[in-house]
Order: sequence, then structure tokens, then C-alpha cells
Amino acid sequence: MAALRLFISTGEVSGDLQGSLLIAALFRQAQQLGIDLEVLALGGDRMAAAGATLLANTIGISSIGIWEALPYVWPTWRLQQKIARQIRETPLDAAILIDYIGPNIGWGGRLPTSHPNIPIFYYIAPQEWVWSFGEGKTTQLVGFSNRIFAIFPGEAKYYRERGAAVSFVGHPLIDELQNRPDRAMARAQLGLQDQERAIALYPASRPQELKFLLPTVLAAAQQLNNELPNLRFFVPLSQEQFRATIEQAAQDLSLPLQVVSGETTRLVQAAADLAIAKSGTVNLEIGLQGVPQVVIYRVGAVTAWIARHILRFSIPFMSPVNLVNMEAIVPELLQDEANPDRIAAEAKAILLDPERQAAIQAGYGRMRQSLGELGVCDRAAKEILISVLKQQSSIDTTD
Repeated sequence: MAALRLFISTGEVSGDLQGSLLIAALFRQAQQLGIDLEVLALGGDRMAAAGATLLANTIGISSIGIWEALPYVWPTWRLQQKIARQIRETPLDAAILIDYIGPNIGWGGRLPTSHPNIPIFYYIAPQEWVWSFGEGKTTQLVGFSNRIFAIFPGEAKYYRERGAAVSFVGHPLIDELQNRPDRAMARAQLGLQDQERAIALYPASRPQELKFLLPTVLAAAQQLNNELPNLRFFVPLSQEQFRATIEQAAQDLSLPLQVVSGETTRLVQAAADLAIAKSGTVNLEIGLQGVPQVVIYRVGAVTAWIARHILRFSIPFMSPVNLVNMEAIVPELLQDEANPDRIAAEAKAILLDPERQAAIQAGYGRMRQSLGELGVCDRAAKEILISVLKQQSSIDTTD
């Protein structure tokens, strides 16, 4: 039997992480099923390290917002067109789309034309179920997807109600976090003394967040450093290219902090007493580690005005931690509320209040119970591969 060739498309740092976990599981399951596997991907370095052949790196061309996204529209379009020409000439057995709503809706429209017999799976559907401005993209996604693999209960319910075939597999971070270091070991390796409190800062995973979030996060950290003793600040990098900007910004404020990367980011997350983090997948990583956090987000003034006054943008929560059960587990400070004074006040209140910490931990426990059982990625990978094999068998029988 010839090797199965899969095409996987995603973008952003979180997509690269989720894609890498799925790819590793696909290779594990393929080995158990006795089949050879080839994975062609749009993604990042983690996916390549997991065994994919990277057609293009999409991690640096992502953004959130309206005005902020404009510089990325043309590069993204050109890249998608270039890869589309290549994919048209490449036999595929299936396609897996991971989040990345704009480009992946495009792939969902192209692939049924160029590869009419292959199944298309959506793994981690875009959060239309939270912040949709209408059902246009949802209708498209449901129309071209053979199956959606949902990682949130609310996501599964939303797409089922709209006619999609859905499998709730649980959140892949449950698997990934099983191998994280424990708190005592992490603190020892970082050289933290018993009286020291570690504060993890997560200001950016996209370039524009360096502009809108980094100064605010560092100013809040500076306030905390002036008001509380024995604090150690760490910034775990999402992308190495951000290092110089972050270090220079901290130096300008005379704020002592340590910028870390690689495996040290895992140590910081395990050792932290508190995190100040941009909204995103990292909130779940932090929450599953049991670290209290203050979640923030800001976009440009033009985007914020359009969202509020024209699009009537309104969401119950921004952070995935709070979205799981639609419960305010951790504080969220968005747009004007995400200012240094408010951030520092929320962080200080958590650090100094054991009852507040206990309430957050209890909320994390409820969140964890809703995110499914271990083996998330392998469940999804096995279902994908078996579906592909059944599809091929059906085609062969018809022929």
C-alpha cells in the first residue's frame, strides 16, 4: 500500500503547537495501523520537528484585528496562491485544517475542486461559536468539512446544532502537559528562593502585540516591582525574534526580568506564582498548570471603535479558561481596562489573597473536568486515519 499523504494547514504559534501534537499522534497511530504516512504542512518549526514536510512557514503572518491585519493580507494571499498551485499538482488522501479561519476557509473552498474525493477534517474549528459576526463562515465550514474535531464542549454543541458531523475529542493540552516538570523541581532549576515569587509575563505571540500589549505589561510589572518585595519576573518567548524588542523595552524601564526560551519556558510556567498573559491558548496552558493569572488584550483604537460601534462586537469572555464553562475563573481586562494600574491592582490582589487564589484553583479544577480525558490527539488521529482508509476502500469498491 502506498503511503497516505495528508495536507495540514494552520498558522500562528498556537496552531503550530496543536499541529505538532496532532502530527506526532498521526505518526504513532499510522505505525500501529501498519501504514506509511507523509504529511505536507503549512505551519511552523514545531510541526516540522514532529515530522511534517513544511511547504511554507505561516507563523509570522498572523494578526488579530481589522486595521492590524491589513499588512498581512497581501503576503498571506500570495503565499496561499503559491501553495495552491503546488497542491493542485500533488495527489492527497486527506486534508486537515487547524483554526486559522481566513486562509483555511479558502482551502475549504479550493480543495473539493482540485481533490474531489478526499475527506476534509477541521481540527479545532475557529471560535465562531464565541464571537461570530454572522453565520456565513460557519455555513461554509460545515459545508466542506466531512468531520469537525471539537476541543471545547461549547464548540461541539454549536457545530452539531448547525448540521456538522462532530467528534468531541477534548483539549490536546491535557496530553501535552502530562510531561511538564513539577513546581518544586522547576523552582529549584530556576534558582528561586523560598521567599521569592515568580511572575510570568506573556505579552505577545503576534508581532502587533508587541506594540499594543508589551509596554502595558511591562509598566504593570514595574508597578508590582515597586510595591511588593521578592518578585522575580520572567518572559517566556513565543517567538525568538521578539527577544531584542522585549529586552530593550525592559531595559528602558530599568525593570529586571529574564527572557527565556526553549525548555526553560516550561520551567517558568511550572514555577510561577502568577502570570500576566495576553488572551490565547497560553491561558489554558497556565490554567492547567494551576497558575493564577490576569488575562489582558488590546487592539488598535480604529479596530476597537469599528468593533464596538459598527459591528456591535460583544463576547461573553475572551480567555479560553473562562470560555470552557462560560465561567469567570480569572479576571479579564480588555482594551481600555487593560492599563498598567488595573493590571497591577488585579495581580496584587491575587498575590496577597489566599482565598482568591483558592477560588481560582477551584475554577481550574472544574475547567479541567470539562476538557476531556487523556489521549486526545491519539483519538483524533486514529479517527482521521480510519476515515481515510474507509474512504479509499469505498472508492476502490466503486471503481
